[in-house]
Amino acid sequence: MPAEHDSVATSLEALRQQLVAIQQGDGEIRLGKRSQRVLAALLENPRQSAVTSISELAERLTVNASTLTRLAQRLGYQGFSQLQAVFRRELTEGGQHFYSDLAARLATDRQQGEGLARLARLGRQESTNFAELLERLDDGDYDAAVEALVTARRVRVHGQRQFASLAQFVAYGLGMLRADVAELDASRHGAADALAQLDPGDVLLVASCFPYTTSVLKTAEVAARHGIRVIALSDGTSSPLARNAELAFHVPNDSLFFSNSMCAFMLLAQGLLSEVADRLGDQGVAALKQRETLIQELGASL
Repeated sequence: MPAEHDSVATSLEALRQQLVAIQQGDGEIRLGKRSQRVLAALLENPRQSAVTSISELAERLTVNASTLTRLAQRLGYQGFSQLQAVFRRELTEGGQHFYSDLAARLATDRQQGEGLARLARLGRQESTNFAELLERLDDGDYDAAVEALVTARRVRVHGQRQFASLAQFVAYGLGMLRADVAELDASRHGAADALAQLDPGDVLLVASCFPYTTSVLKTAEVAARHGIRVIALSDGTSSPLARNAELAFHVPNDSLFFSNSMCAFMLLAQGLLSEVADRLGDQGVAALKQRETLIQELGASL
């Protein structure tokens, strides 16, 4: 049974203050050292805590899922889902400070070294992201995504803000190998016009993570409703983008960078494109040779 408290924290700031009080022995809540460590870890990475399933969080924190449930109850919540809702609310209501909060961490991190020392830490973080990505990829889902990108009549790719660069990269690379590939709204006539040109069975590859771009979420939702096959690259199994996807890939992106780290997303994109090239075989090689011929004919005009 959850503990009875006068008030239950409804914001991350309130949770942080609660943790400080617990560590100082103040207030009515008492937590053991392990529970304090787990709560601190959850607060240290609110994005991960918001979008990751309880089993995955438990695995990351090297505890049992029941430990997370008991922690939530000790804090006065009915269960872990109610505690996680506080983190998820931060995604929708607190995202306006996402970039500035990350940038502010750089000042705190400065004591561990700047310049090349910080670059080295970034590199180690990205290595960890790569390793976690490879551990979490499902071979069947990966193969199904490649097959969809090879066989679909039309493929469109969609991302906004910094994910626009990823969408452009995937559309360009896939377009080198096969026909009828483009960014979703390449004509800039709007998402509705772009989706109207797709039929059931066509593929829409979308990418976004916290703070999620609302238009991308809505586009994926509408596309799935109309029978378009959605492949999502996002930041967790509980990501709102993954809910409407036929295939969803969880891409770790923890980093000192002042925005979402794109390195693991690019690794996954390059991996998928490489598999598509291999799967297409002579057809893909012929498409590349045709492109090379056109480049040579256009010559200096490029």
